[in-house]
Amino acid sequence: MVIPAITDVTMLALCPGKDECSIAIYLSGFQQAVTGLGSLMLMPVVGNLSDSYGRKALLTLPMTLSVFPLAILGCGRTKYYFYAYYVLKTLTAMFCEGSVLCLSLAYVADNISEGRRASAFGILSGVASAAFVCGTLTARFLSTPSTFQVSALVAILATLYMRSFLTDSSSNCNFDSSSSSRLISKDKVPVQSNRCGNDSCPKLQIGKRIPSVEDMIHLLRTSLTFTQAAIVAFFHNLAEGGLRESLLFYLKARFHFNKDQFADILLIVGVAGAISQLLLMPILAPNLGEEKLLRIGLLAGCAHIFLYSISWASWVPYLATTFSILAVFSSPCIRSIASKQVGPEEQGKAQGCISGICSFANIVSPLVFTPLTGCSVFPSSFVPVRKSTISFPGFQSYVHRICNGNNS
Repeated sequence: MVIPAITDVTMLALCPGKDECSIAIYLSGFQQAVTGLGSLMLMPVVGNLSDSYGRKALLTLPMTLSVFPLAILGCGRTKYYFYAYYVLKTLTAMFCEGSVLCLSLAYVADNISEGRRASAFGILSGVASAAFVCGTLTARFLSTPSTFQVSALVAILATLYMRSFLTDSSSNCNFDSSSSSRLISKDKVPVQSNRCGNDSCPKLQIGKRIPSVEDMIHLLRTSLTFTQAAIVAFFHNLAEGGLRESLLFYLKARFHFNKDQFADILLIVGVAGAISQLLLMPILAPNLGEEKLLRIGLLAGCAHIFLYSISWASWVPYLATTFSILAVFSSPCIRSIASKQVGPEEQGKAQGCISGICSFANIVSPLVFTPLTGCSVFPSSFVPVRKSTISFPGFQSYVHRICNGNNS
């Protein structure tokens, strides 16, 4: 719901009355990099803790924290409100960004057999896409102040619903200790073979050591397939991060799109993704397998991004969005492949590891794409930056070479 409106709010707060604002690109890139760094460090920890203490307990904190940045912009969207939102959003996103998806995937893996897991992950992503469609459609008809107020209310309701109705799922509560596919916990973590109730799982011990980084390295070294899935996840998210952070600014500068047109673009993407993941993927996954669907999704994603890059008229971005009907196969397939490489008591660790690698891609992405976007979309904005009294010689030299076509 927030995505179509945040670009206009950012531009109005930082560069009122303008369609070009390089500082918005740089602040967005910085936020993405900091969020990615925090997620890289925290996602494996979150996944590891959820294996021991249950998914529900770990879901509560990110879902609660996500309410506060929305509430700030619901109160006001002036420059000072925006900076307050920006700082709080950056801090909370380090923990919240990706953790709900990571824990949801682990929750599904706790309750779905391996043969049905790819379809289940696709359906979960399809439901998320359907929610994205509803949020985008709502934003299309709401005023900007109402958009943030309603989104904060919905986030509160989601948290209350989760706490009231979600049945807890923890690998320590559900797995069979005779499993032979464990990669990490076999010789390191004592396991419980009995099934326990919602309140009988181990309680969180703050001082307990959490060997998440060690587990990540062990996972990557133990399973070649898991390592290959992690590499694909990294490059896929590197490309998606570059597109996500630059596309709306590019469309605003190139074709003067506004909130409503952003919502239209995102609505098409969401509808295509929901239809594909809810209807096509459950049919195709059992017949083609995750590997073939992953190839199809990656190829469609390449075409999707390339068509955006050569847009010559305002209708071309709308055409490019149709490729997302196949591009959305990539993420569920990667997650399913990774999930099948570990035992039932390690699903949180595996999903946390993949989420951490995706977050690392989000760190690299703004470093690569922000200067490219800034000098190609807002080339005139770089002149005062290079002449300013604040000196960053190495970075300015890098940007100068890019903007002037000097690849040496």
